[in-house]
Amino acid sequence: MSLSTKLFSLAKQYIPGGVNSPVRAFRNVGGEPFFVRRAKGCRIEDVDGRLMIDYVGTWGPAILGHAPEVLIQTVHETAKNGLSFGIPNPFEIEMARTICEWVPSVQKVRMCNSGTEATMSCLRLARGFTGRDRIVKFHGNYHGHADSLLVSAGSGALTHGNPDSAGVPKDFAALTTVLPYNDPAALEELFAKQGSEIAAVIVEAVPANAGLFLPKPGYIQLLRDVTARHGALLIFDEVMTGFRLSKGGYQTRIGLTPDLTAMGKVIGGGLPVGAFGGRADIMDMLAPDGPVYQAGTLSGNPLAMAVGLAQLRELERQSAYVRLEELGAQFENGIRVIGEELSYPLTFNRIGSMFCLYFQSQPVWNLDDAKKSDAEAFKHFFHKALELGVYFAPSPYEAGFLSTAHSPADIDDTLDICRTAIRYALGK
Repeated sequence: MSLSTKLFSLAKQYIPGGVNSPVRAFRNVGGEPFFVRRAKGCRIEDVDGRLMIDYVGTWGPAILGHAPEVLIQTVHETAKNGLSFGIPNPFEIEMARTICEWVPSVQKVRMCNSGTEATMSCLRLARGFTGRDRIVKFHGNYHGHADSLLVSAGSGALTHGNPDSAGVPKDFAALTTVLPYNDPAALEELFAKQGSEIAAVIVEAVPANAGLFLPKPGYIQLLRDVTARHGALLIFDEVMTGFRLSKGGYQTRIGLTPDLTAMGKVIGGGLPVGAFGGRADIMDMLAPDGPVYQAGTLSGNPLAMAVGLAQLRELERQSAYVRLEELGAQFENGIRVIGEELSYPLTFNRIGSMFCLYFQSQPVWNLDDAKKSDAEAFKHFFHKALELGVYFAPSPYEAGFLSTAHSPADIDDTLDICRTAIRYALGK
């Protein structure tokens, strides 16, 4: 019996399902999760000594790879002065200034401790600012596990076949309208009927919790135009895409300005973090200046702020986004070649350093498209790739992530393993 199996058995005695986040449980691919002993660069090592090339990257934050020296040194130096104060510290100001400089739509920003906190706070702020109650979200978009948002969710909720979680009061869910993604007519129809009731539309800048699918041309601009016309706020959830797809996130790639933005992951360098920001007149509604209450004991934690700042500065120093785009293109082109070799038209969605492989031929533009993918083929692919030394997310409904620690040689090795794993999955 492996050490991971023993640990999982022990974990199930004390932790629900044996995991502290559902998607880690391997329920959608079968088998049991492994336990990690250490990680360095683009590789992780489990407690049984297996070394794997990692494309999960802590679900996004490890954009420089695991344990980069600059972050480890920052942790050591900062920790010498204390781990937490519950009192303002200079790192908070520097992080806020950096975010405001890098993201043009953000004039003021408030730190918190997770992406869920960030999106939840955006909704409360939007309701307080507009005086309206209704929120609009999209099928397959996941914004964390707050009650108002856990309606037709993606990510772990989708993986476990329960998009509408138990424990969410019907009255809460009733104030959240869920629309199909990439459907302009549905959006226009809703606002024509209920525009005066809608406080905000929240959208993943690039939906990456039901696999990965991109907005059709003009769709995000339509969101901006419709919300502005009806006095509703547009909230971008850039917890995954922020500071990963570019310095200013997806919104700077397309030159669009949301009213509020939720952020996380990369700005913590691997430590728990979240942030939300936007127009100053909206943000000034927050306590202590305004009537919208939001707080957090560990918000602006000096360790998370210092490490996050070190990561952002290193991304800038390395001109990392050019490198990540090159690695992403290499991976995408390689997968397409494999599909042609096997006469199987795989669908590979990618933007920058984020990607998802679907075992289907038709394009994937929304949740319904994603669910047409061959789940059994993905299971076989996942386990064969894992056996051969490559770790992808244990669900067909999750994006993968590249880091600057991946090399072109690592991508080539991964493609060789993918060729074998895809052939195995397809029975060829």
